[in-house]
Amino acid sequence: MRAGTRRMRAAVWYGARDVRIAEVDIPAPRPGEVLIEVAYCGICGSDLHEYTDGPHAIPVVEPHPASGAMAPLVLGHEFCGTVVAVGPSVTGLTSGDRVAVEPNYRCGTCPRCRAGEYNICRHFGFAGLMGNGGMAEYAAVPAYMAHRLPEAVSLRQAALFEPASVALHALRRAGVAPETVAVVGLGPVGLLTVRLAAERNVRRIVAVDVSPDRLHRAAGLGATDLVDAGAEEGVGERIRELTGGDGVDVAFEVVGSETALRTCLAATRRGGRVVLVGLASQVSLDTFALVNNEQSIVASVGYRDTYPELIRLVAEQGLDLTPVVTSTIALDALVLDGFGALLDGPGNQVKILVAPAAHRDGLDHLVPCGASAGTATLGTSNRLGRC
Repeated sequence: MRAGTRRMRAAVWYGARDVRIAEVDIPAPRPGEVLIEVAYCGICGSDLHEYTDGPHAIPVVEPHPASGAMAPLVLGHEFCGTVVAVGPSVTGLTSGDRVAVEPNYRCGTCPRCRAGEYNICRHFGFAGLMGNGGMAEYAAVPAYMAHRLPEAVSLRQAALFEPASVALHALRRAGVAPETVAVVGLGPVGLLTVRLAAERNVRRIVAVDVSPDRLHRAAGLGATDLVDAGAEEGVGERIRELTGGDGVDVAFEVVGSETALRTCLAATRRGGRVVLVGLASQVSLDTFALVNNEQSIVASVGYRDTYPELIRLVAEQGLDLTPVVTSTIALDALVLDGFGALLDGPGNQVKILVAPAAHRDGLDHLVPCGASAGTATLGTSNRLGRC
């Protein structure tokens, strides 16, 4: 931390369509907490939902039981950075440690926590949604959230560990190692599901989306077959054709819609499994067909015990998660170039990272990252920047 610094800039959620880049006090780490200088914080679909028509998860009536926080609060749960201070009773971490933040609150005492299933803790929540998060220059979080990074893992890679954890947990929920999978929906989590399935040597990976750009990205991440859901009818039947008429072993629903779920069921073989990753409110099912085909539908929420594996995969096996990053922006550009770009619909933006300290270097804009064809600068102003 810079000498004499007591204030910081942060993206504070006050209400729907009311996110302010404000100057607030730098939090002091409490017992069991660490203070992190944030390097990057990704924009998640959850952030967009809270911005457009929240609150959904953000507590506004009473504080969250695990964090003790309520609105207004700092957004952002996909973040990483460097420890600059440690609170009382913290061991194993010290100032200067680079860390990836696993932003799950957990109580540690409920039955599910005692069973090791802390992602379904009675008081589960995320820093950045149920407590103050990482769209700020500094963030104070419980020390159990901070995973120290080896030198071989860059902070840019670590910025993707949170959405990659959602994908990894979904792959684990698939059960036995599948030979064929379909990934329906190629947002950041869908694309990372493709990448991690390829890392696991899944023989056939069918990627499905309405965006040609995202299909192109999926091919670069390891998809063996591409299905344009916007151009083809009978997507489920098309996937069956690609698998010799049987269907895939596992289909991942990463959209959160009844149509996508029906596509997954139609694409999955008898005895196969559909993993629900997307969030849909209500759906209807043909349970007669579900039973007769002996298909399983399994839900996947959040993640647990994923960060150590991701650190190992990046450090030891050269896993590269960064191709899903399409732009990096400064904090001041969050609402216009961050939320605005992603809310414009399926285009050439996939994962946008916010660099909260970028303004210190005179950067106040969005920069496209040339990871894929079709990436273009947003807006017409003379913005400069970095990826």
